[in-house]
Amino acid sequence: MTSSEPQRQAGGGRPSEPYISDRLLTIPNLICGVRLAGSFVLVAIAWRDQQELFLWLFLFLAMTDWVDGKLAILLNQRSIFGARLDSWADAALYTALLLGAAMMHVATLGSELAWIIPAVATYLISTAAGFWKYHRWPSYHTRAAKISWFLIVIGAIGLFIDWSLWPTRIALAAVTITNLEAILITIISPTWRVEVTSIYHAWRDKDAH
Repeated sequence: MTSSEPQRQAGGGRPSEPYISDRLLTIPNLICGVRLAGSFVLVAIAWRDQQELFLWLFLFLAMTDWVDGKLAILLNQRSIFGARLDSWADAALYTALLLGAAMMHVATLGSELAWIIPAVATYLISTAAGFWKYHRWPSYHTRAAKISWFLIVIGAIGLFIDWSLWPTRIALAAVTITNLEAILITIISPTWRVEVTSIYHAWRDKDAH
């Protein structure tokens, strides 16, 4: 699928407003850019061991992930580039979270590798599968990914305020499941797609692409 082709996956594969494929400067894209740049700031903050500032900035950047998607729909500014930029920004943010947590809570996370490794490994496999099949970063934004976003936020709070590790473990398990679903979507989808609600919708609509 080229960047000039319309999309029809939003809302579970049903026809929707066409994507704006020739605009880069949109409000959602600017917000994604803030999240992408802010992720590098997060790593610098973690290096200085400023845990409270790290958590507050992470929460702010995580909220931009929710805001940009809503604005893209409300303003009819969804774009193929925007979907890809959103995925890049998300990857940068969660990488910064993992690196920051490792810097500031290395002893704690050292005992949680059984939860961390599957989440990271399945993400790498999912991304590699997308590049191998489509030569593009997969940008499915599934319902499971949205649930994982919420769980990651709760898990980060639990970790950084020394509340409990179980929210973090649950979030990592959800991320692993989300990534496994993304791998299956890549396997069954003949062309690159964005805004795929779930594996069910990908299977239902696979013959239409």
